[in-house]
Amino acid sequence: MSTSDVDGLCENLEGCKLDAEKKISDEELFKQPPLEDCPICFLRMPLFNTGIKYRSCCGKMICSGCCFAPVYDDRGNKVDNQKCPFCRAPHPRTEEEAVEMLMGRFEVNDPLAIYNHGNYCRDGKCGYSQDYKKALELWHRAAELGYAVAYNNIGYAYYNGKGVKVDKEKAGYYYELSAMGGNVRARYNLGAKEEEQGNKDRALKHHMVAARSGLSESVKKIQMLYSDGHVTKDDYMKALRLYQEYLSEIKSVQRDKAAAYSDRFRYY
Repeated sequence: MSTSDVDGLCENLEGCKLDAEKKISDEELFKQPPLEDCPICFLRMPLFNTGIKYRSCCGKMICSGCCFAPVYDDRGNKVDNQKCPFCRAPHPRTEEEAVEMLMGRFEVNDPLAIYNHGNYCRDGKCGYSQDYKKALELWHRAAELGYAVAYNNIGYAYYNGKGVKVDKEKAGYYYELSAMGGNVRARYNLGAKEEEQGNKDRALKHHMVAARSGLSESVKKIQMLYSDGHVTKDDYMKALRLYQEYLSEIKSVQRDKAAAYSDRFRYY
């Protein structure tokens, strides 16, 4: 697959973009997003990027514990573990093989692969010239296929005028879509925006959702709001409790072993 194939996809995306004038209700906005589990151990996925690995062979997101875990045969002997723990495909040996494998996922409309190609266009990497407009089109496609992180990139583009004219209203809309889809950084940014505008109650709501999703920065933000007298002690204690619930759901012996082995596998 070549960059021209990506160009062809982008030309067909103009009619797919969402209407950024659509209003989002508070009921939709502040709903706790669905939780994701590792497809192997079935434990809740951690928030940290180092605690999750994307496998372009099968398109699965797998926790660091399962990626690190040793593999044994039916006689209890340790076997070669240089394969995907989900589909057992060999790991790519070179950067070229890795890019080729990702291209294969692109061809089958894998949203994360499409998102990554958008990043390549943004950064001018892996054979692409820097093209923010093309990046935006790919992020739109990835988002519509279910990868909410891409909405955050689109929001950033509108906020900073990258490939589009600056439009803070549209930026906020796409940040909201990303937060509703489970992007905790977008959720935190919305909370910070509400706080700057003096809307402490709405800021608290955003940070509570982020705390339950595992963002310690939002817990610290609620602590600061409590110290400044803007929220109650009960609010702060609730945030701590929600964050502890998150930690209890993601911890495992195997993930701890992986994190102890290398910071590349740190998950909280």
